[in-house]
Amino acid sequence: MSSQHNAQPLLFITAGDPLGIGPEICVKALQDPQVRAACRPVLIGEEHSLKKAGFTPDLAERIALEWPQEAPRVHAPSQWGGMISFKALQLACKLAEQHPHTAVVTAPISKQSWALAGVPFTGHTEFLRKYYGPHALMMFASGALRCALASEHFAIKDLPRILTQERIVRAGKDFADALKKLGCPHPHLAVAALNPHGGDKGRFGKEEGQTILPAVEALRRAHIRAEGPYPIDSLWLAHTRGQFDGLLCLYHDQALLGLKLAAREPIVHLTAGLRFLRTSPAHGTAFDIAGQNKADPASMIAAILFAAARTRPPEIFN
Repeated sequence: MSSQHNAQPLLFITAGDPLGIGPEICVKALQDPQVRAACRPVLIGEEHSLKKAGFTPDLAERIALEWPQEAPRVHAPSQWGGMISFKALQLACKLAEQHPHTAVVTAPISKQSWALAGVPFTGHTEFLRKYYGPHALMMFASGALRCALASEHFAIKDLPRILTQERIVRAGKDFADALKKLGCPHPHLAVAALNPHGGDKGRFGKEEGQTILPAVEALRRAHIRAEGPYPIDSLWLAHTRGQFDGLLCLYHDQALLGLKLAAREPIVHLTAGLRFLRTSPAHGTAFDIAGQNKADPASMIAAILFAAARTRPPEIFN
């Protein structure tokens, strides 16, 4: 192995659910000249699905995972795919802990597959928060567009109970810290409202006045430039015009719907607050097109390049 290769950042890449598009986008990303020049990848996944996607030994070091059950014949959620993708994540994180200045890049998993396999976590973030950073924060970035989530995978009906002032303040502080590490020394945050029209002074809900506004005021007392709560539709428009450095969204679709409509560059999903950097593409397993060579690797490539550019000392997520 050449000294130049040794100097490249080491990335542990999981292939995600072997029945989804994960193996395909991993192989396509590893074939990209920018990726090959940027990092030293170690790919962790199920051997047959990687070979079917076109993997060859020259693309990356590989750790093959097997599970004793026979592989399903259809591209759909399965216990088999759930267990393999979860084992890949566990191994990648363990290796990242053992090798300083490395990162983990994860291809998409299926939450249904994890549930079928008995995995006690809804998704990547919940697992990472349990073992690798209690304040793990789900973030997304696309160029100058950046947003974070105060809650992740919850039913809408549960949000008024889940979104406490403490939770919003904690997410805002973690988001500000992450933006500083991404090169924004004095981040200007906007916090979303929960209800239509920001609650319209209590007419459509009282969460804005009772919970969210006090959280914004607490962030200001912590010397964080924070504003809100603002209705999410006007907030995304203001962010695309450069008015804020980041949006703190209160639930999943507030972030992802606006970002996917506004983004002009591939979206990178990242987890801040861990002992190592973790990134991923901002899409799912796409079982409907898996195995057909139709998957676009752009977001996976962006996730790898984002991680590779930020894994050398000083580490930004520790």
